[in-house]
Amino acid sequence: MEDYIIKIFKESNRVKDIFINENLGNLVNVIEAITATLKAGNKILLFGNGGSAADAQHLAAEFVNRFNIERPPLPAIALTTDTSIITSIGNDYDFSEIFSKQIRAIGQPGDIAWGISTSGNSTNVLKGLEMAKKMELITVAFTGKEGGDIAKVVDYSINVSSNSTARIQEAHITAGHVICELVDIKLFQKPDFK
Repeated sequence: MEDYIIKIFKESNRVKDIFINENLGNLVNVIEAITATLKAGNKILLFGNGGSAADAQHLAAEFVNRFNIERPPLPAIALTTDTSIITSIGNDYDFSEIFSKQIRAIGQPGDIAWGISTSGNSTNVLKGLEMAKKMELITVAFTGKEGGDIAKVVDYSINVSSNSTARIQEAHITAGHVICELVDIKLFQKPDFK
């Protein structure tokens, strides 16, 4: 059993090494975009399904509460948390509309719409990002595999080149933490790095 555990950790590390080599510049661009969005007084809307919904909630909490440093709360909303809204839209319209309708209701030009989909093809995430583009929000996607249809429609695509949902999610949350930490530093600690 120990060998199998070690194998899983090594695979997670391998996927993250490939990920950072493929996405370093993309991460810098997302950090810059989020920092500019928050400086301008806009907000971040995060969304996904299943584990990606949990990641959306997790990252929204890091922005609203705090990450590593004491600082004012930052405006971020996980569109995955209001079961009344989600079930109402799913029942009265269609599950594929649960994010796009929320973005229509509360999204404003200049906000960030950040969709998360390990397959890159979640229909409701895709429709949410398409609506965000139409409304002139800045769009960010965390995807896996080949990036799917979602990677093709967003302003900033962060993709994990893996077919393992678990490994994709591990890289997504690490990248999310990196974004949270660097946004905090750029907004509140005025670093020397660019």
